[in-house]
Amino acid sequence: MAHVMERFNLDGRVAVVTGGAGLLGRGFCRTLAEAGAAVVIADRNKSEAEKLAAEISQTGQALAVEVNVTQPDSVRAMAAAAKASFGRLDVLVCSAALDPKFDPHLGGGYEQDFEHFPLESWHQALDVNLTGAFLSVQASAPLMLEQGGGVMVMIASIYGLSGPDQRIYHDPHKPPQYKPAYYPASKAGLLGLTRYLAAYYAGRGIRVNALTPGGVFNDHDAFFEREYSARTMLGRMADKDEMNAALLFLASDASSYMTGSNLVVDGGWTAW
Repeated sequence: MAHVMERFNLDGRVAVVTGGAGLLGRGFCRTLAEAGAAVVIADRNKSEAEKLAAEISQTGQALAVEVNVTQPDSVRAMAAAAKASFGRLDVLVCSAALDPKFDPHLGGGYEQDFEHFPLESWHQALDVNLTGAFLSVQASAPLMLEQGGGVMVMIASIYGLSGPDQRIYHDPHKPPQYKPAYYPASKAGLLGLTRYLAAYYAGRGIRVNALTPGGVFNDHDAFFEREYSARTMLGRMADKDEMNAALLFLASDASSYMTGSNLVVDGGWTAW
């Protein structure tokens, strides 16, 4: 019987992380590399991906790949780069997503009410958040099936489980703001996709699970941080590094008897 800590070891495995240069993606890439995996940092921001790859390459193996997860050819090239550089693909982490806090260029952000939300922005966000995962799996699964198996992790959100409490976005000293509809809709879709894929690949060596983070602090204003924190059992937002261990659990053999599941790391937000 293997020592329990050995089940977290990823030596000899190759992981692709979409959105790998993002807030959570950076930590995911570092964590997977620390566990021994060669990491493909796939992101639309190639320069940031290259900086992270250079950092990780000081002690491990990493490759930066520019990818547009809404484009099939781009996603197929991402998977092909993993195969060409490292010979296989064992772990796919779908972390690429649009969110108005991090993507202010996306029209119809927090200031836009639902009744007037731009259809173009709705389509754009679903293309990245949900269709991007769909395409990433389509490109990666053939490689996993060819080698006899693999692991996929979808990065969802508590807003895929419960509706956003819009009150925490309504600072009385500012114009009304709203969490856009595309975010909970796309994250709920990822949970459905997770269960579908787990069932579809049952018996073929591919496990598919979801990781559902709660709110992660990233220079939020004092009003939002206070209001959000008050709705969690632990009384605070998450630190960006507090999702890494959960991701490693799902990506490794430590979760070998899990598929079609959703691991919630939310400080108790959804447990009230």
